[in-house]
Amino acid sequence: MNMPLPDCSFDAAYALEATCHAPDAVGVYRVLKPGQLCAMDEWCTTDKYDPGNARHQSIKAEIELGNGLPDIRTTRQCIQALKDAGFEVVLAKDLAEDSPLPWYLPLNPSQLSLTDFQFTRVGRFLGQTLVKTLEFLHLAPEGSLRIFNFLSTSVDALLKVGNMKNRSEPSQVLY
Repeated sequence: MNMPLPDCSFDAAYALEATCHAPDAVGVYRVLKPGQLCAMDEWCTTDKYDPGNARHQSIKAEIELGNGLPDIRTTRQCIQALKDAGFEVVLAKDLAEDSPLPWYLPLNPSQLSLTDFQFTRVGRFLGQTLVKTLEFLHLAPEGSLRIFNFLSTSVDALLKVGNMKNRSEPSQVLY
């Protein structure tokens, strides 16, 4: 929010899972010149998220914790923030809806290739052991294991969301 740049400095901008960390969803766009282009990929909840559903709330909280996010905004809030910042929203689309492969596939330990070893139980155990050892030896900063566990929580929560969709429970989907 405190970028040392004057307003209207850039001709184009993009944000990849970034503005969700900003306390002001409108103010982050101040450095873009009016009438220019912005593309973004953002953490948000869709209309399928039910804030009254305890399971949805729990999974959302795990995703927020594991990704260092404040309260995840809704898709409508993200779109409104762009409009409030003066943008004309040309396209807003959930790319997961039309994807030929499930968005969570790289996280699913039962569907992994050798390059995704870190998401398997053995890979996660070895990763956790390595981080714990490096932290003990002071080769990794104190708190590294805690961060590893936060990230693991997020992966698990994202898989819960993906598995809900797999069970054809569209009213139970959060992403």
